[in-house]
Amino acid sequence: MEAFTYKGIADGKYVEGDIEALNQEEASHKLKEQKVIITNLVKSKKKSKDVAKAKGKKGGGFSFGKKKVKVEDILIFSKQFATMVKAGLPILEVLSMLRDQLESPAIKEVIEDIRKSLEGGVTLSKCFEKYPQYFDNVYCNLIKAGEASGKLDVFLLKIVDSLEKKEKIKKKIKGALMYPAIMFTVAITVSAFMLVKVVPVFAKMYDGMGIKLPAATSTIMAMSDFLRGTGGTVLLFGSIGGFFLFRFLTTKYPAIQYKWHKQVLKMPVFGDMILKSLLARISLILGNLSAAGVNLLESLEIAKSVSNNVVVTEALENVKKGVFSGDTLTKLFLKEPLFPPTFSQLISVGEQTGQLDEMFNSVAMYYEEEFDGSVDNMSSLIEPIMIVFMGLMIGGLMIAMYSPIFNVGALIG
Repeated sequence: MEAFTYKGIADGKYVEGDIEALNQEEASHKLKEQKVIITNLVKSKKKSKDVAKAKGKKGGGFSFGKKKVKVEDILIFSKQFATMVKAGLPILEVLSMLRDQLESPAIKEVIEDIRKSLEGGVTLSKCFEKYPQYFDNVYCNLIKAGEASGKLDVFLLKIVDSLEKKEKIKKKIKGALMYPAIMFTVAITVSAFMLVKVVPVFAKMYDGMGIKLPAATSTIMAMSDFLRGTGGTVLLFGSIGGFFLFRFLTTKYPAIQYKWHKQVLKMPVFGDMILKSLLARISLILGNLSAAGVNLLESLEIAKSVSNNVVVTEALENVKKGVFSGDTLTKLFLKEPLFPPTFSQLISVGEQTGQLDEMFNSVAMYYEEEFDGSVDNMSSLIEPIMIVFMGLMIGGLMIAMYSPIFNVGALIG
């Protein structure tokens, strides 16, 4: 039998001690049976301790700058962290390995600081709480639940699942909006180019011919004169100024922000799609936090941070106040017109069966599928709409400019 010195987390508290086992694998197995989350495990020899200290000193030479950690870096780190912890590796060893393996210098600095804090006796959840800009309330609360239950690997996998679904929703929305955005930009650019460069050529030609121009052609020429003169500059700077003014009003004035966010959710096609994505995300968070043993009031408070839409945030706040007064979740969600009846009905089943966490996850899957369907439908509709839009815009412009020539040809004939 050999003696091993361990450091770890049990019942949410930092613990350390010695354990006897045939080898390191058996020692790790014994500690896992005792629900100890291992942060460090070495043989009880001075040599081993000195090596560990030397490694600690070697890894501490990072300087902290204001480098940005990307969302992709957090996701990759979380995946590898969860996989290695599930394999039974000590957390300090895992963090050292990830610090050396990951490419981003910014995430390396964060991991090294977390490793140092953990080595100094700070609990893992507290280490992550130092970086709220990268690890939100949901992330830290799930780690805290993993520490308390001794099932850190299970909750780390939940974190990875949550992050992946969040990124999937973001990519779906960006992908759906990319095509119409490109088509609209091309249409506006081509139209502006024709008004500024092509239409003046036609204008000179028609002036020499001395013919009466159709109303559509006269309108296009007036627009061309406007854009080529001071009107174009006024329009450009007016648009930029209007954009920043809109941003300022919707950021600084809560009443205007509320009205705008309410209109966003009422937009045709897009509003329904945004709401479904938010419902899927909120349900997933509530399900994970409920499974982690976080009380309902705190879960609802954390879920509010998921949405940047104040209408959704206010609805969740109303539900939270109702829970505090003793009402059931089903009644509270039914009171809020924002949440569809299907949402409340599924929650009702969870309350009646006592499996609210599983039902929240089912609701998340339901609305995720609904969201995917909405995105697919929108993508199939947008393509023909944008083609027709471009045809009307550019084709209409060309017809308006050539129509006087057609009229002259008809008169000569």
